[in-house]
Amino acid sequence: MFSLFASVTLAGLLFGCTIQTTNQYEATARTTYTWQVRYYANQSRRDKDERLESLVSTSLVNRNGEKPESAVIGPDDKGLWWPAIPPKPLLDEIEKRQRPYETASPPELLQKVEYQISYNNGEKIVSLPTNHDVYREVAKAYPTRTPLELTLGVDDNSVEKAEPR
Repeated sequence: MFSLFASVTLAGLLFGCTIQTTNQYEATARTTYTWQVRYYANQSRRDKDERLESLVSTSLVNRNGEKPESAVIGPDDKGLWWPAIPPKPLLDEIEKRQRPYETASPPELLQKVEYQISYNNGEKIVSLPTNHDVYREVAKAYPTRTPLELTLGVDDNSVEKAEPR
């Protein structure tokens, strides 16, 4: 038992992980749809000869796994709700951003999710980026306000893990 405890403590010291326990927390997942166009400097369509333009996007904030009022799509297979898909850019919009020597790809619809957790740390509220697993743990714990043990990442700049206490 002692060697296991020593190993966990040593790993925490080596990797800089801090553990925070809190019963006041909120997790968000910002879901975003974005229409993107690739503009190529020549006909080769090589990555180094391209630039990306984001033309139009829509976003929606999910909180603690609950359905947002303005959700249109979902929940998806990760339990997330999505906004309405923005209108596909018109050819005129694409051509307006195109430089004379470029060719444009057809617009691509991208999906992006940004996760964040906010928690009470004594006198202040801390907000840090996190991942899907932490978001789901908060979503499960939030209705009963179960205290969570949060494992912070390197330099305490993210939350890597959340476990009920």
